[in-house]
Amino acid sequence: MINIYCHGKHGTRGGLCAECGEVLNYANKRLEKCPFQEGKTTCGKCLIHCYKPAMKEKIRTVMQYAGPRMISRHPILALFHLIDGFRKEAIRTMLRR
Repeated sequence: MINIYCHGKHGTRGGLCAECGEVLNYANKRLEKCPFQEGKTTCGKCLIHCYKPAMKEKIRTVMQYAGPRMISRHPILALFHLIDGFRKEAIRTMLRR
């Protein structure tokens, strides 16, 4: 999604600009530390908000731009993202511990 955003908003070809690269690195670090890992729902529906407010806003902007474009560019990934949004079992399991 960050590639779609960077290409559309910053006109990059074949890579990311420095700002978008920073956002991608930050998101990857947060995902590595996520306690839910493979069983997680989408970050927007997660009970734990691990992003700093400024980065959370940047990610929200990326998602708002790239989300509708994902359907036509990567329909299978968009479908998996939609399915992940319905997944709640990992959160329930973690809360019961």
